[in-house]
Amino acid sequence: MLNNKWMRGAIPALFLHSCIGSVYCWSLLKGEIAHEMEIPVAHIEFAFSLAIFFLGMSAAVGGRFVEKAVRVSSLLSCICFASGLFCSVWAIRAHSTLGLMLSYGCLMGIGLGLGYLSPVKTLMLWFSKHKGLATGIAISGFGLSKVLFSPFIEWCNAAYGVQTTLTSMACISIFFMLIAAILIRKPEGWVEKKDPFSMKAALNIITNPTYIKIWTIFYLNITCGLAIISFEKNLAMLVGITSVGLLSSATAVFNTLGRFGYSSVSDFMRRKEHIYIIIFASSAAATISCSFTAVPHIVLAVILLCVINAGYGGGFSTLPTLLFSKFGMEKISTIHGFALSAWAWAGMSGNQLTNLIINVYGGTYQQLFWVLSVLYLISLAITINLRKKATAELMKA
Repeated sequence: MLNNKWMRGAIPALFLHSCIGSVYCWSLLKGEIAHEMEIPVAHIEFAFSLAIFFLGMSAAVGGRFVEKAVRVSSLLSCICFASGLFCSVWAIRAHSTLGLMLSYGCLMGIGLGLGYLSPVKTLMLWFSKHKGLATGIAISGFGLSKVLFSPFIEWCNAAYGVQTTLTSMACISIFFMLIAAILIRKPEGWVEKKDPFSMKAALNIITNPTYIKIWTIFYLNITCGLAIISFEKNLAMLVGITSVGLLSSATAVFNTLGRFGYSSVSDFMRRKEHIYIIIFASSAAATISCSFTAVPHIVLAVILLCVINAGYGGGFSTLPTLLFSKFGMEKISTIHGFALSAWAWAGMSGNQLTNLIINVYGGTYQQLFWVLSVLYLISLAITINLRKKATAELMKA
């Protein structure tokens, strides 16, 4: 009864991703953390960028390890993620900015990367006929986490303070992530090949033209998404939206729906890259529509935020199936991990793009939308030119 795709695949994946996805609640934590440390928020903003960077890089480096030992990697994710939160509390008490960077940024970021990658291949094996649905189940949890944790964080911050909030988040995560590590298991009969690490094989992957194109469109989608999402509150206030909290919840829902919806629809598409064509075409249309005026109409702004959030989430959930369609199942965790390095670099550049245009050069949101429109159109052009299959050399590597 317990050895089925739901108990061994879907539920552990949701538990893992719903816990680690709380990293996107940073905007609800940073003000309280800075207040307790008695420093400006700007001094700790880089902690979030570090967390995303280490998420992507730990996934890139740990892909082979996750593929060989999914239960161990899930447990290590729990240890690193919870330890990062606990150590963040110490850093706040010690008023240590460096300590916060190392704990919330580096240590927790490693837990994020291992936890993000762990259930993906397992789910694709369990749901072999509906791989898009499988990855949608897992990765929608990452978006759903913000919806679940946001009310709790706001209440706990107000009632007990941010140190108690972080401690509580760590305890909740330990409980559910340990259950996930115990339950998660690949289907019986699946045996991973015990091939040694090969630098030639790794180079074959990261230099393959198809992989480079996929990495690039993934990077551009996250960069553009973060450029809007990270300044969502500022844009909302610019167009006169007063209920920013309600808007944040609505866009979080669209983020989650995009993760589940786009990946589920991709199951019915013969060419998996066609779902990215839809994502980039809709995102380009939304940004172009908003680029005609310096201050977009309130309805256009809401549509933009919802479309961008849905495409941002959908880009994550459809990536594994796109990679599978090009490179096969055998090395999917390794290749997926390498591709997630794009998330690391986009996490460092996405919000900086808006900051550069708006705050550094004194530009307008209209100019930002022009830039994003061009980037989305470039992504669309690259996606249309994706090859049907990877090279034979990579398939054999």
